[in-house]
Amino acid sequence: MQSLWCATATGAPGGPALQGSERAQVVVVGAGYTGLSAALHLCEAGRDVVVLEASLLGAGGSGLNGGQVIPGVKHDPDVLERMFGATVGASMIDTVASGPDLVFELIRKHRIDCAATRTGWIQPAASESALAPIRSRVEQWRRRGAPVEMLQRRQIAELLGSERYCGGWIDLRAGTVQPLSYLLGLAGAAQRFGARIFTGSPAIKLERIGEQWSVQTPHGRILSPAVILATDAYTGGLVDTLRRSIVLVPSFQVATEPIPELLRRSILPQRQSVSDTWHLLRYYRLDAQGRLLLGSRGFFGDVPVSTAARHHYRAVLEIFPQLRGLRFEFHWGGWVAMTADHLPHLHELAPGLSAGLGYNGRGVAMATVMGRLLARRLLGVPAAQLGFPISPVRPIPLHRCSRLGVRLALQYLQLRAGWSRWREHARRRERVA
Repeated sequence: MQSLWCATATGAPGGPALQGSERAQVVVVGAGYTGLSAALHLCEAGRDVVVLEASLLGAGGSGLNGGQVIPGVKHDPDVLERMFGATVGASMIDTVASGPDLVFELIRKHRIDCAATRTGWIQPAASESALAPIRSRVEQWRRRGAPVEMLQRRQIAELLGSERYCGGWIDLRAGTVQPLSYLLGLAGAAQRFGARIFTGSPAIKLERIGEQWSVQTPHGRILSPAVILATDAYTGGLVDTLRRSIVLVPSFQVATEPIPELLRRSILPQRQSVSDTWHLLRYYRLDAQGRLLLGSRGFFGDVPVSTAARHHYRAVLEIFPQLRGLRFEFHWGGWVAMTADHLPHLHELAPGLSAGLGYNGRGVAMATVMGRLLARRLLGVPAAQLGFPISPVRPIPLHRCSRLGVRLALQYLQLRAGWSRWREHARRRERVA
C-alpha cells in the first residue's frame, strides 16, 4: 500500500545505515517528529547528536498520519487542572496549546516545503447530544484566550460542504501539513545543524557501561552519556516496561483522486481539517492537489485491504454523497499509541535515559513539542520549569490482554455506528412516507 504522502513528498532522503562504532553527546532512537524535533533543538544548542531510525524516514506514524496540526490533548483544560492542580495544570495547558505555534514556526524558520496551511480545525457534532460537551470545551478555551467559536448547523454545512452535522466548533490555532514532507524537512534542518542520521539502523540492545550508554544496531554501536527513546507506537522491546505502557490501535486512511474544480469549491472551501464525533472518530481534509482524504480506526488481524478500504469509502460517501463516482487513488494504514490516561508521557527511566510517547492521535503538534521538552531537559532545564510533568513509567496491567480489549471496544463502537446508521435510514424512510 503506497500512501498519498509517499507519492507526493518533498524533502531530504535521510542517511546511510550505521556501520562500526561512533560516539555522540546524545543518541536519539527514532526519527519521527519527537526524535527529529529533539535532535534539531539539541543541535541548535551546540550538542553532537546521532539519530537512529530502524527503517526509512517516515516509515512509522510520523509519515503516515493525517497531517492535522491540532493544539491540546484529548482532555479539556478544566480536566487537566483537576488532574494536575491549578499551577502544574495551567502550565501544562499552555505547553500543549503551543504545539501548532511551534510547528509553524519551525516550518517558517527552516523553510520547510510541506504544503502548510493554518485555517483552523473543525469538530462537527454527529448528534445533538454531542453539542453539550462541545459548548463546554469552547467556553473553557475561550476563558484562556484561545481563538475558538461555536458553529451552528448552517455554518458547519457551509464550511464542510456537508449536511451531515448539527453544529460544532472551530479552533483557529490549528492547521495542516503534508506530514511526510514536514518530517523530511525536520530531518534536513537537523542535518544542517550537524545531526548525524542513520536509517536502516534499529536499536537492538541498550546497556549501561560505566557513565555511558551503549546502543547496539545490527552493524554498529553508539556510545553516549544520554539517550532519548522516541519511538511512540513503534516502541519494541528495547525497554520492555515502556512498550507495556501503551496500547497500539490501528488507523487506516483513504484518499480520492483530485476533486474536479467546480465541485471542490463547495467542499472544505477554506481548507480546514475536520475530526467528527461519530462513534468511531473520522478525520478528513483536502490535500494540496484537492484530494479528499479520510481516516478512521483500522482493523486488527489479517483483514483484506479491500474490506478496510470499503468501510472508509462508505464513510466518505455518507459525509459527502456528492462525491459518488469519484475514484479512490490511495489507501494506507499505521499504528497509533494510546495511553491508559489518554495523555502523552514524558519519562526519565534512568540517569541519562529519557523517553516521550503516547500522543493518542494528536502526534503532529504534540510530538514536536515533546521533542523540544526532551531537548530542554537534557540541556539542564529544571523539571519544574519544563511546563509538562515528568511521570514514572506505569505498565498497563494485563498488557497482553489489552489488544483484545481494544479490539472488543472497536467492535462495540462499530456496532453502535451500524445501529445509528440504521436508525437514520429508518427516519428518512418515515419522512418520505
